Amino acid sequence: MHIFDMIQTFISGCFSFVVFFGLLSFVHEFGHFALARWCGVRVQTFSLGFGKKIWKRKKGDTTYCISAIPFGGYVKMFGDQPGVEVSEEDKKYSFTHKKVWERMAIVLAGPLVNFFFAIFIFMVLAMSGEDIPPSRLGDIDTTSKAYQMGFRSGDLITEIDGEKTQTIEQLHQIMNDKIGKKTQFKVVRETGEATSFEAQIEKEENKNPLVSEKFIGNIDGFQFYSKGNYVGVTGDTPLYTIGLRPGDRIVAVNQTAVRNWRSLSQEFEKLTAGSQVQLEVERLNEKSKKTEKLSLNFQTPSSVQGPITLASLKIESAEVFLNLIVEKSPAQLAGLQPGDRIKSINAVPVTKWEDVLNSVKGFQGDAPLKLEVIRGIDLLTLDVLPKMTSQTTALGSEDKRYTIGISPFPNVVSEEPVKFSIGNPFAALARGTSRTFESTGMILVNLARLVKGEISSKNIGGIISIGQAAHESFKRGISYYLHLMAILSVNLFILNLLPIPVLDGGHFVFYTIEAIKGSPLSLRKMEFAQQIGMALLLMLMVYALYNDVTKFLPL
Repeated sequence: MHIFDMIQTFISGCFSFVVFFGLLSFVHEFGHFALARWCGVRVQTFSLGFGKKIWKRKKGDTTYCISAIPFGGYVKMFGDQPGVEVSEEDKKYSFTHKKVWERMAIVLAGPLVNFFFAIFIFMVLAMSGEDIPPSRLGDIDTTSKAYQMGFRSGDLITEIDGEKTQTIEQLHQIMNDKIGKKTQFKVVRETGEATSFEAQIEKEENKNPLVSEKFIGNIDGFQFYSKGNYVGVTGDTPLYTIGLRPGDRIVAVNQTAVRNWRSLSQEFEKLTAGSQVQLEVERLNEKSKKTEKLSLNFQTPSSVQGPITLASLKIESAEVFLNLIVEKSPAQLAGLQPGDRIKSINAVPVTKWEDVLNSVKGFQGDAPLKLEVIRGIDLLTLDVLPKMTSQTTALGSEDKRYTIGISPFPNVVSEEPVKFSIGNPFAALARGTSRTFESTGMILVNLARLVKGEISSKNIGGIISIGQAAHESFKRGISYYLHLMAILSVNLFILNLLPIPVLDGGHFVFYTIEAIKGSPLSLRKMEFAQQIGMALLLMLMVYALYNDVTKFLPL
């Protein structure tokens, strides 16, 4: 990467990170600050960040400051340390001398403002417009019930029993309400033809543990992604000679845009033998890690009999071509290289990536696997000895299985998102509230699964993970950045309510005990609990940092 690109990336990353943490910290501490002032507590310091103060200004009783370490912040209240001597005259301004319900409200105010801040962000996103997947189907298997009922690949579902559908969220909501019923669907085909037919919505067990519903409405064969338009070519094909390479993504044929394998096939079928063709191709530059656009021109072979197809030009999906080889892995040691096309494993032909996965996972631990690969125009046979590794699944659990250290090119694409907005502020507020509660439920489910061991603790991330996520979302656009900020605000709401001493939830437990027994816990007991809480929190932070370092800076 060029030095100026590195500097620009660093500055952009720091900016997005500081703004992200600064805003979330501000709203949290402002909750404590505002309610403390409302209860008559004298606030001595309101700080964004910790450590040395790089800017400060005193107004009234409070010193407002920005500190050097931009991770969080704090509000220092007068008399907030038990056992501190406070004069009779100043007791009315002291936090410790306020009624117990007032202290409980003040410690709850910070997390609650994070919760309401998430509602506000989701509301703003709803009014400004969100990019949401449309109610369009992807590739439909011709053997599925959905196909037999009349659904076809690329169908846009516009109505269900008269209810309009624009997004996949609306589609799922309506289908969940009509489980077991015969329902009238209106669809628009990719050709533009509109049609309608009846279909039975079936009750299906929800396989997504992040969603609270035990059952959902579905039709067998429904899926919302399609085979990708990433292509694979070997050295003996006509398009390889003009510069097409494995993993290239063809995005246009004769200036007609294509998004998936289905539309790519349709555009090639329009060609005739001997015709001139212009391809627009996207390719990842390995040095700069940026996508480049190329224009390739070729003439279809006049010898091709019948219609021009991807198969007749020996163009196949990139899924059985190798994209990445892990350093020092069995694959690298055996000599496999990016761009190799896996032809067979132990003499069994490979036609899709599942064939590779099943062969490697089914390794018996005896003789090495014999891989036949095509590299350019050469056919090579390589012996690869898989090794047992621990993998993190898409749902966060740990899976121990044999691997060889390879990954394919992307093979699936989602449909182009639609801009969905709500003009009515009350409806937008309702959506913001609903999405915040959904996010809260999702995080609590994940937390419970983490405690049960269903999710690997390797998924616990710290400052580096959050900073990386903030930077990546910032690059994608302000709506993605704000969406992540809302999710993290809900996380802060839940995290700070955990009954761990030193956190707001721990203080709330202390005050609840005081309210029940009529007197506060002894200073010694609270100090002991605080020490334990601090030790637990530090252990969690160190572990999260360790996960970050091993993830982003592998040794």
